[in-house]
Amino acid sequence: MVLVAFAIRIAVMPFLIGEQLAPERDHWRFGYEAGRIARSIVQGHGFGSPLFSDTGPTAWMTPVYPYIVAGFFKVFGLYTTASAVALLTFNALVSAFTAIPIFLIAQRTFGDRTASWAGWSWVVFPYAIYFPMERLWETWLATLLLSCIFLLGLKLQDEPASLRGWIGFGALWGLAALTSPTILSILPFWGAWICYCLRRQGRSWLAPSAATLLTLTLVVSPWFVRNYVVFHKFIPFRDNMGMVLRLGTKGNSNHWAQYGLGPWHNEDEWQQFQKLGELGYMAKEKRQAFQSIAQHPVWYVWTSFRRMIFLWSGYWSFDRGYLHEEPLDPPNIFFSSSCTLLALLGLWRAFRQSFDRALPYALVLFSFPAVYYITSPEAYYRRPIDPLLIILIAYVLSSKKQRRERQRSKWMEEREMEELLVT
Repeated sequence: MVLVAFAIRIAVMPFLIGEQLAPERDHWRFGYEAGRIARSIVQGHGFGSPLFSDTGPTAWMTPVYPYIVAGFFKVFGLYTTASAVALLTFNALVSAFTAIPIFLIAQRTFGDRTASWAGWSWVVFPYAIYFPMERLWETWLATLLLSCIFLLGLKLQDEPASLRGWIGFGALWGLAALTSPTILSILPFWGAWICYCLRRQGRSWLAPSAATLLTLTLVVSPWFVRNYVVFHKFIPFRDNMGMVLRLGTKGNSNHWAQYGLGPWHNEDEWQQFQKLGELGYMAKEKRQAFQSIAQHPVWYVWTSFRRMIFLWSGYWSFDRGYLHEEPLDPPNIFFSSSCTLLALLGLWRAFRQSFDRALPYALVLFSFPAVYYITSPEAYYRRPIDPLLIILIAYVLSSKKQRRERQRSKWMEEREMEELLVT
Protein backbone atom coordinates (compact mmCIF):
# COMPACT_ATOMS: atom_id res chain seq x y z
CA MET A 1 0.00 0.00 0.00
CA VAL A 2 2.76 2.45 0.95
CA LEU A 3 4.74 1.80 -2.23
CA VAL A 4 1.72 2.18 -4.52
CA ALA A 5 0.57 5.31 -2.69
CA PHE A 6 4.03 6.85 -2.96
CA ALA A 7 4.26 6.01 -6.68
CA ILE A 8 0.89 7.62 -7.40
CA ARG A 9 1.82 10.81 -5.58
CA ILE A 10 5.18 11.05 -7.29
CA ALA A 11 3.44 10.54 -10.65
CA VAL A 12 1.15 13.49 -9.88
CA MET A 13 3.98 15.77 -8.75
CA PRO A 14 5.03 17.06 -12.22
CA PHE A 15 1.51 18.37 -12.82
CA LEU A 16 1.42 20.39 -9.58
CA ILE A 17 5.03 21.41 -8.90
CA GLY A 18 4.51 24.65 -10.82
CA GLU A 19 2.61 26.00 -7.81
CA GLN A 20 5.86 26.03 -5.84
CA LEU A 21 8.04 27.36 -8.65
CA ALA A 22 5.95 30.43 -9.51
CA PRO A 23 8.31 33.43 -9.11
CA GLU A 24 5.60 35.98 -8.25
CA ARG A 25 6.14 37.96 -5.04
CA ASP A 26 9.56 36.43 -4.55
CA HIS A 27 8.31 32.84 -4.58
CA TRP A 28 5.58 33.50 -2.03
CA ARG A 29 3.64 30.36 -2.94
CA PHE A 30 6.69 28.21 -2.20
CA GLY A 31 5.63 27.30 1.32
CA TYR A 32 3.95 30.63 2.07
CA GLU A 33 4.71 31.64 5.71
CA ALA A 34 6.56 28.36 6.36
CA GLY A 35 8.80 29.05 3.38
CA ARG A 36 9.50 32.60 4.52
CA ILE A 37 10.37 31.52 8.07
CA ALA A 38 12.58 28.74 6.69
CA ARG A 39 14.42 31.27 4.54
CA SER A 40 15.00 33.48 7.58
CA ILE A 41 16.44 30.50 9.46
CA VAL A 42 18.78 29.53 6.61
CA GLN A 43 19.96 33.12 6.18
CA GLY A 44 20.93 33.27 9.85
CA HIS A 45 18.16 35.60 11.05
CA GLY A 46 16.44 33.02 13.21
CA PHE A 47 12.80 31.96 13.40
CA GLY A 48 11.13 35.07 11.98
CA SER A 49 9.88 37.19 9.07
CA PRO A 50 6.81 35.18 7.96
CA LEU A 51 5.76 37.61 5.23
CA PHE A 52 7.50 39.88 2.70
CA SER A 53 10.35 41.61 4.50
CA ASP A 54 12.49 41.28 7.59
CA THR A 55 10.02 41.89 10.42
CA GLY A 56 11.97 40.14 13.14
CA PRO A 57 11.12 37.12 15.32
CA THR A 58 7.76 35.46 14.88
CA ALA A 59 5.36 33.13 16.64
CA TRP A 60 3.08 32.94 13.60
CA MET A 61 3.76 29.21 13.31
CA THR A 62 4.98 26.46 15.57
CA PRO A 63 8.54 25.30 14.84
CA VAL A 64 8.45 21.75 13.48
CA TYR A 65 7.48 22.23 9.84
CA PRO A 66 9.38 25.50 9.18
CA TYR A 67 12.55 23.83 10.46
CA ILE A 68 11.91 20.84 8.20
CA VAL A 69 11.59 23.21 5.23
CA ALA A 70 14.73 25.03 6.38
CA GLY A 71 16.62 21.73 6.40
CA PHE A 72 15.68 21.09 2.78
CA PHE A 73 16.59 24.69 1.86
CA LYS A 74 19.97 24.23 3.51
CA VAL A 75 20.71 21.13 1.43
CA PHE A 76 19.01 21.94 -1.90
CA GLY A 77 18.98 25.75 -1.97
CA LEU A 78 16.45 28.51 -1.36
CA TYR A 79 13.36 28.28 -3.55
CA THR A 80 15.07 26.00 -6.07
CA THR A 81 13.52 23.30 -8.23
CA ALA A 82 15.57 20.72 -6.32
CA SER A 83 14.10 21.96 -3.02
CA ALA A 84 10.59 21.80 -4.42
CA VAL A 85 11.09 18.23 -5.65
CA ALA A 86 12.65 17.16 -2.34
CA LEU A 87 9.91 18.74 -0.20
CA LEU A 88 7.10 17.33 -2.33
CA THR A 89 8.79 13.92 -2.18
CA PHE A 90 8.82 14.27 1.60
CA ASN A 91 5.10 15.12 1.50
CA ALA A 92 4.49 12.09 -0.72
CA LEU A 93 6.30 9.81 1.73
CA VAL A 94 4.40 11.23 4.70
CA SER A 95 1.07 10.79 2.93
CA ALA A 96 1.97 7.27 1.77
CA PHE A 97 3.11 6.13 5.23
CA THR A 98 -0.22 7.29 6.67
CA ALA A 99 -1.68 4.13 5.11
CA ILE A 100 0.03 2.10 7.86
CA PRO A 101 -1.78 3.57 10.91
CA ILE A 102 -4.99 3.67 8.86
CA PHE A 103 -4.73 -0.07 8.24
CA LEU A 104 -3.86 -0.84 11.86
CA ILE A 105 -6.62 1.38 13.31
CA ALA A 106 -9.23 -0.20 11.04
CA GLN A 107 -7.95 -3.67 11.84
CA ARG A 108 -8.16 -3.03 15.58
CA THR A 109 -11.66 -1.57 15.50
CA PHE A 110 -13.42 -3.28 12.56
CA GLY A 111 -11.35 -6.26 11.44
CA ASP A 112 -9.12 -7.34 8.56
CA ARG A 113 -11.60 -6.78 5.74
CA THR A 114 -12.23 -3.15 6.67
CA ALA A 115 -8.50 -2.64 7.23
CA SER A 116 -7.74 -3.76 3.68
CA TRP A 117 -10.48 -1.58 2.22
CA ALA A 118 -9.38 1.44 4.28
CA GLY A 119 -5.69 1.11 3.41
CA TRP A 120 -6.28 0.82 -0.31
CA SER A 121 -8.88 3.60 -0.22
CA TRP A 122 -6.24 5.92 1.24
CA VAL A 123 -3.85 4.94 -1.54
CA VAL A 124 -6.22 6.35 -4.18
CA PHE A 125 -8.06 8.97 -2.09
CA PRO A 126 -8.08 12.16 -4.23
CA TYR A 127 -7.56 14.60 -1.35
CA ALA A 128 -4.62 12.56 -0.04
CA ILE A 129 -3.04 12.67 -3.50
CA TYR A 130 -3.77 16.22 -4.61
CA PHE A 131 -3.24 18.40 -1.54
CA PRO A 132 0.19 17.09 -0.42
CA MET A 133 1.47 17.62 -3.96
CA GLU A 134 -0.16 21.04 -4.30
CA ARG A 135 0.80 22.80 -1.08
CA LEU A 136 3.86 22.75 1.15
CA TRP A 137 2.32 22.97 4.59
CA GLU A 138 2.27 21.24 7.97
CA THR A 139 -1.08 19.53 7.35
CA TRP A 140 0.26 16.31 5.85
CA LEU A 141 2.68 15.65 8.70
CA ALA A 142 -0.12 16.52 11.16
CA THR A 143 -2.33 13.94 9.42
CA LEU A 144 0.24 11.20 9.95
CA LEU A 145 0.87 12.22 13.57
CA LEU A 146 -2.84 12.36 14.43
CA SER A 147 -3.33 8.89 12.94
CA CYS A 148 -0.43 7.54 15.02
CA ILE A 149 -1.84 9.21 18.16
CA PHE A 150 -5.23 7.65 17.51
CA LEU A 151 -3.71 4.20 17.00
CA LEU A 152 -1.55 4.40 20.12
CA GLY A 153 -4.45 5.79 22.17
CA LEU A 154 -6.66 2.84 21.21
CA LYS A 155 -3.90 0.42 22.17
CA LEU A 156 -3.28 2.08 25.55
CA GLN A 157 -7.01 2.26 26.21
CA ASP A 158 -7.54 -1.47 25.63
CA GLU A 159 -4.30 -3.10 26.76
CA PRO A 160 -2.15 -2.82 29.90
CA ALA A 161 0.92 -0.69 29.25
CA SER A 162 4.04 0.34 31.13
CA LEU A 163 4.65 3.92 32.19
CA ARG A 164 7.06 4.15 29.28
CA GLY A 165 4.15 3.71 26.86
CA TRP A 166 2.25 6.62 28.41
CA ILE A 167 5.39 8.77 28.32
CA GLY A 168 5.74 7.96 24.62
CA PHE A 169 2.08 8.89 24.16
CA GLY A 170 2.75 12.29 25.73
CA ALA A 171 5.85 12.82 23.58
CA LEU A 172 3.83 12.08 20.45
CA TRP A 173 1.18 14.59 21.55
CA GLY A 174 3.92 17.15 22.11
CA LEU A 175 5.43 16.63 18.67
CA ALA A 176 1.98 16.92 17.10
CA ALA A 177 1.24 20.11 19.07
CA LEU A 178 4.47 21.71 17.84
CA THR A 179 3.50 20.71 14.30
CA SER A 180 -0.17 21.73 14.33
CA PRO A 181 -1.58 22.95 17.68
CA THR A 182 -5.17 22.37 16.50
CA ILE A 183 -4.64 18.68 17.20
CA LEU A 184 -4.70 19.49 20.93
CA SER A 185 -8.40 20.37 20.66
CA ILE A 186 -9.02 16.61 20.76
CA LEU A 187 -7.10 15.95 23.96
CA PRO A 188 -9.59 17.10 26.65
CA PHE A 189 -12.44 15.01 25.22
CA TRP A 190 -10.59 11.90 24.20
CA GLY A 191 -8.30 12.06 27.23
CA ALA A 192 -11.30 12.08 29.54
CA TRP A 193 -12.75 9.07 27.73
CA ILE A 194 -9.49 7.11 28.01
CA CYS A 195 -9.32 7.86 31.74
CA TYR A 196 -12.91 6.68 32.12
CA CYS A 197 -12.15 3.44 30.26
CA LEU A 198 -9.10 2.77 32.43
CA ARG A 199 -11.10 3.35 35.62
CA ARG A 200 -13.93 1.14 34.39
CA GLN A 201 -11.45 -1.67 33.76
CA GLY A 202 -10.08 -1.31 37.27
CA ARG A 203 -6.76 0.01 35.98
CA SER A 204 -4.89 3.02 37.31
CA TRP A 205 -5.73 6.18 35.36
CA LEU A 206 -4.13 8.94 37.41
CA ALA A 207 -0.49 7.95 36.95
CA PRO A 208 -0.80 7.29 33.18
CA SER A 209 -2.62 10.57 32.55
CA ALA A 210 -0.13 12.47 34.70
CA ALA A 211 2.80 10.91 32.84
CA THR A 212 1.24 11.79 29.48
CA LEU A 213 0.47 15.40 30.43
CA LEU A 214 3.84 15.94 32.07
CA THR A 215 5.69 14.61 29.03
CA LEU A 216 3.56 16.74 26.71
CA THR A 217 4.36 19.80 28.85
CA LEU A 218 8.09 19.05 28.82
CA VAL A 219 8.12 18.66 25.03
CA VAL A 220 6.34 21.96 24.31
CA SER A 221 7.88 24.02 27.13
CA PRO A 222 11.07 25.02 25.26
CA TRP A 223 8.90 26.69 22.62
CA PHE A 224 6.91 28.52 25.30
CA VAL A 225 10.14 29.66 26.96
CA ARG A 226 11.53 30.86 23.64
CA ASN A 227 8.40 32.90 22.99
CA TYR A 228 8.49 34.47 26.45
CA VAL A 229 12.19 35.33 26.17
CA VAL A 230 11.74 36.84 22.70
CA PHE A 231 8.39 38.61 23.13
CA HIS A 232 8.27 39.08 26.94
CA LYS A 233 4.78 37.63 26.86
CA PHE A 234 3.27 34.20 27.39
CA ILE A 235 2.46 32.80 23.92
CA PRO A 236 1.60 29.09 24.19
CA PHE A 237 1.88 28.07 20.54
CA ARG A 238 0.96 30.69 17.95
CA ASP A 239 0.15 34.38 18.20
CA ASN A 240 -2.14 34.67 15.16
CA MET A 241 -5.48 33.65 16.69
CA GLY A 242 -6.68 37.26 16.75
CA MET A 243 -6.00 37.64 13.04
CA VAL A 244 -7.75 34.45 11.93
CA LEU A 245 -10.69 35.31 14.16
CA ARG A 246 -10.86 38.76 12.59
CA LEU A 247 -10.85 37.26 9.10
CA GLY A 248 -14.02 35.43 10.07
CA THR A 249 -15.76 38.61 11.18
CA LYS A 250 -14.99 41.25 8.59
CA GLY A 251 -15.79 41.72 4.94
CA ASN A 252 -18.73 40.16 3.15
CA SER A 253 -19.61 36.49 2.99
CA ASN A 254 -19.56 36.12 -0.79
CA HIS A 255 -16.56 33.83 -0.43
CA TRP A 256 -15.37 31.58 2.40
CA ALA A 257 -11.89 33.12 2.25
CA GLN A 258 -11.39 36.79 3.13
CA TYR A 259 -7.61 36.63 2.88
CA GLY A 260 -7.55 39.67 0.63
CA LEU A 261 -8.32 41.63 3.80
CA GLY A 262 -5.26 40.35 5.66
CA PRO A 263 -1.59 41.39 5.40
CA TRP A 264 -0.94 38.96 2.52
CA HIS A 265 -2.84 40.81 -0.22
CA ASN A 266 -3.86 44.12 1.34
CA GLU A 267 -1.23 46.86 1.27
CA ASP A 268 -2.84 48.85 4.07
CA GLU A 269 -2.92 45.81 6.36
CA TRP A 270 0.67 44.99 5.47
CA GLN A 271 1.74 48.52 6.36
CA GLN A 272 -0.06 48.21 9.70
CA PHE A 273 1.70 44.89 10.33
CA GLN A 274 5.09 46.53 9.80
CA LYS A 275 4.20 49.59 11.85
CA LEU A 276 2.63 47.83 14.85
CA GLY A 277 4.84 44.77 14.80
CA GLU A 278 3.52 41.22 14.83
CA LEU A 279 2.15 41.22 18.39
CA GLY A 280 0.68 44.70 18.05
CA TYR A 281 -1.02 43.81 14.80
CA MET A 282 -2.46 40.58 16.22
CA ALA A 283 -3.75 42.43 19.29
CA LYS A 284 -5.42 45.03 17.06
CA GLU A 285 -7.06 42.29 14.99
CA LYS A 286 -8.32 40.56 18.14
CA ARG A 287 -9.93 43.76 19.46
CA GLN A 288 -11.62 44.39 16.12
CA ALA A 289 -12.84 40.79 15.96
CA PHE A 290 -14.57 40.94 19.34
CA GLN A 291 -16.06 44.34 18.52
CA SER A 292 -17.46 42.98 15.26
CA ILE A 293 -18.92 39.89 16.96
CA ALA A 294 -20.58 42.10 19.59
CA GLN A 295 -22.06 44.36 16.89
CA HIS A 296 -23.23 41.58 14.54
CA PRO A 297 -23.81 38.44 16.64
CA VAL A 298 -26.53 36.97 14.41
CA TRP A 299 -24.45 37.41 11.26
CA TYR A 300 -21.44 35.83 13.00
CA VAL A 301 -23.40 32.79 14.17
CA TRP A 302 -24.91 32.31 10.71
CA THR A 303 -21.54 32.66 8.99
CA SER A 304 -19.95 30.21 11.47
CA PHE A 305 -22.68 27.72 10.58
CA ARG A 306 -21.90 28.24 6.88
CA ARG A 307 -18.23 27.57 7.58
CA MET A 308 -19.18 24.31 9.27
CA ILE A 309 -21.24 23.26 6.25
CA PHE A 310 -18.37 24.24 3.95
CA LEU A 311 -15.80 22.15 5.81
CA TRP A 312 -17.97 19.04 5.72
CA SER A 313 -19.57 19.39 2.29
CA GLY A 314 -17.43 21.80 0.26
CA TYR A 315 -20.51 23.96 -0.35
CA TRP A 316 -20.38 27.71 0.08
CA SER A 317 -22.45 29.22 -2.69
CA PHE A 318 -23.85 28.58 -6.15
CA ASP A 319 -23.67 32.27 -7.04
CA ARG A 320 -22.38 32.75 -10.56
CA GLY A 321 -19.63 35.13 -9.48
CA TYR A 322 -18.44 32.72 -6.79
CA LEU A 323 -18.43 29.74 -9.18
CA HIS A 324 -16.37 31.79 -11.62
CA GLU A 325 -13.69 31.93 -8.89
CA GLU A 326 -14.20 28.30 -7.85
CA PRO A 327 -15.21 26.38 -11.01
CA LEU A 328 -14.42 22.97 -9.50
CA ASP A 329 -16.78 23.41 -6.57
CA PRO A 330 -19.78 21.50 -8.02
CA PRO A 331 -17.93 18.15 -8.45
CA ASN A 332 -16.05 18.72 -5.19
CA ILE A 333 -19.32 19.34 -3.33
CA PHE A 334 -20.68 16.03 -4.60
CA PHE A 335 -17.53 14.12 -3.65
CA SER A 336 -17.00 15.79 -0.27
CA SER A 337 -20.67 15.48 0.73
CA SER A 338 -20.74 11.83 -0.32
CA CYS A 339 -17.67 11.10 1.82
CA THR A 340 -19.21 12.86 4.81
CA LEU A 341 -22.54 11.05 4.49
CA LEU A 342 -20.89 7.64 4.11
CA ALA A 343 -18.61 8.32 7.08
CA LEU A 344 -21.56 9.38 9.24
CA LEU A 345 -23.38 6.21 8.19
CA GLY A 346 -20.30 4.23 9.19
CA LEU A 347 -20.17 6.02 12.53
CA TRP A 348 -23.86 5.27 13.14
CA ARG A 349 -23.35 1.58 12.37
CA ALA A 350 -20.27 1.52 14.56
CA PHE A 351 -22.31 2.92 17.46
CA ARG A 352 -24.94 0.24 16.88
CA GLN A 353 -22.27 -2.43 17.06
CA SER A 354 -20.18 -1.05 19.92
CA PHE A 355 -20.46 2.28 21.72
CA ASP A 356 -16.93 1.97 23.10
CA ARG A 357 -15.51 1.33 19.64
CA ALA A 358 -17.32 4.21 17.97
CA LEU A 359 -17.01 7.00 20.53
CA PRO A 360 -13.29 7.76 19.96
CA TYR A 361 -14.06 8.37 16.28
CA ALA A 362 -16.93 10.70 17.17
CA LEU A 363 -14.87 12.65 19.70
CA VAL A 364 -12.12 13.33 17.16
CA LEU A 365 -14.38 14.08 14.21
CA PHE A 366 -16.50 16.62 16.04
CA SER A 367 -13.85 18.34 18.18
CA PHE A 368 -10.99 18.80 15.72
CA PRO A 369 -12.60 21.12 13.13
CA ALA A 370 -14.60 23.21 15.64
CA VAL A 371 -12.06 26.03 15.83
CA TYR A 372 -12.35 26.58 12.07
CA TYR A 373 -16.09 27.13 12.34
CA ILE A 374 -15.51 30.34 14.32
CA THR A 375 -12.41 31.63 12.51
CA SER A 376 -11.67 31.12 8.83
CA PRO A 377 -11.61 27.87 6.83
CA GLU A 378 -9.49 26.44 4.04
CA ALA A 379 -10.27 23.37 1.98
CA TYR A 380 -7.27 21.52 3.42
CA TYR A 381 -7.81 22.39 7.10
CA ARG A 382 -9.97 19.31 7.74
CA ARG A 383 -7.56 16.89 6.09
CA PRO A 384 -5.91 15.55 9.31
CA ILE A 385 -9.14 13.70 10.18
CA ASP A 386 -9.58 12.26 6.68
CA PRO A 387 -7.98 8.93 7.71
CA LEU A 388 -10.78 8.35 10.23
CA LEU A 389 -13.39 9.23 7.61
CA ILE A 390 -11.76 6.77 5.22
CA ILE A 391 -11.93 4.00 7.84
CA LEU A 392 -15.61 4.65 8.54
CA ILE A 393 -16.39 4.72 4.81
CA ALA A 394 -14.49 1.47 4.32
CA TYR A 395 -16.44 -0.05 7.22
CA VAL A 396 -19.73 0.80 5.49
CA LEU A 397 -18.69 -0.48 2.08
CA SER A 398 -16.92 -3.64 3.25
CA SER A 399 -19.68 -4.62 5.67
CA LYS A 400 -22.26 -4.07 2.94
CA LYS A 401 -20.36 -6.38 0.62
CA GLN A 402 -19.94 -8.88 3.42
CA ARG A 403 -23.70 -8.86 4.07
CA ARG A 404 -24.38 -9.45 0.38
CA GLU A 405 -21.95 -12.37 0.39
CA ARG A 406 -23.64 -13.85 3.47
CA GLN A 407 -27.07 -13.43 1.88
CA ARG A 408 -25.83 -15.05 -1.33
CA SER A 409 -24.28 -17.90 0.63
CA LYS A 410 -27.50 -18.39 2.59
CA TRP A 411 -29.53 -18.32 -0.62
CA MET A 412 -27.22 -20.94 -2.20
CA GLU A 413 -27.53 -23.18 0.87
CA GLU A 414 -31.32 -22.91 0.82
CA ARG A 415 -31.38 -23.69 -2.90
CA GLU A 416 -29.15 -26.73 -2.42
CA MET A 417 -31.40 -27.91 0.40
CA GLU A 418 -34.50 -27.52 -1.78
CA GLU A 419 -32.85 -29.49 -4.60
CA LEU A 420 -31.87 -32.21 -2.13
CA LEU A 421 -35.41 -32.43 -0.78
CA VAL A 422 -36.82 -32.64 -4.31
CA THR A 423 -34.35 -35.39 -5.16
